[in-house]
Amino acid sequence: MRPLTLHTPKPIVPIAGRPFLAYTLDMLRRAHVLDVTLALSYQPQKIEDAFGDGSRFGVRLRYIVESLPLGTAGAVRNAREHIDTRSVVLNGDVLTDIDLAAVLAAHRESGAVATIVLAPVDNPRAYGVVETDETGRVTRFLEKPAADCELPTNDVNAGIYILEPEALSYMPAGETVTFEYDLFPALLDQGVHVQSYTAGGYWSDIGTPQRYLQANLDVLAGKLGPSTPARQSGGHIDAKAEVDTISWIDPTVTVKAGAQIVNSVIEENCTVEEKAVIENSVLRRASRVGQSAVIRSTVLGQSTHVGRFAVLQGVAVGDKSSVTDYSQLGEMR
Repeated sequence: MRPLTLHTPKPIVPIAGRPFLAYTLDMLRRAHVLDVTLALSYQPQKIEDAFGDGSRFGVRLRYIVESLPLGTAGAVRNAREHIDTRSVVLNGDVLTDIDLAAVLAAHRESGAVATIVLAPVDNPRAYGVVETDETGRVTRFLEKPAADCELPTNDVNAGIYILEPEALSYMPAGETVTFEYDLFPALLDQGVHVQSYTAGGYWSDIGTPQRYLQANLDVLAGKLGPSTPARQSGGHIDAKAEVDTISWIDPTVTVKAGAQIVNSVIEENCTVEEKAVIENSVLRRASRVGQSAVIRSTVLGQSTHVGRFAVLQGVAVGDKSSVTDYSQLGEMR
């Protein structure tokens, strides 16, 4: 996600005006999973300041901070004193509206020690491919397979797991352990029952600026269940500006005459100057786009200034950047 996460940890990077983690908490709450532990390492205080005790989101939050990175599974093992029952584990970069209650029910019925949620994707080589038998029991893992490797399926590890407490006993304390390379292969080697569940609904890994942008556009398009409705502020949008009804625009945003806003997210205290064009893009808070500048398929970091007549196409610009007048970034025209 860099450069977008240099000053903002991923859980609180907004998607259509809401912190990313809020969507995950929505999903947990709908499944009546209300006790949530966040395993943190990067800028943990900012996350705790944003979410507090979780009551605003209908859950109860506790925070565990790693002094050293322990890996995806090691972070869960580090919180073992708080885990005494069946638990749901989610990667910190997964945006989804899957029916988690249905996953939990299937897990209970299977009798498995662990259940891995799978999601079909167009390019499984970028993820961990999970092979199963005809009953859905996991038989093999191919983590980020090579280009010349024949793939048995396009179902990948969705980064959502249901674990029985005994699964934690297969993880050594205080060591770096991953689910993908260590724990799940070890369970299979020991003959432990690991089940799969193929998810329906929306699923996206927002781990890159491109996928983060697409997640924002997907929410605007209503592809995610708890999507944020479009919002416009009449007081700060000039009557001669052209603003569609899909875009999410914070009420503090100023849009001047002749500007065009199409299918975009514009956060608080941004200014879009005369005749600027913003299309399929995200402007983080306190950014300014100069006169007649064109921003397409782009993410602007916080407090970024784009000069007059600049053209940005398909790029991610870090916080507090300055793009000079007449610059061209991305696809040249």
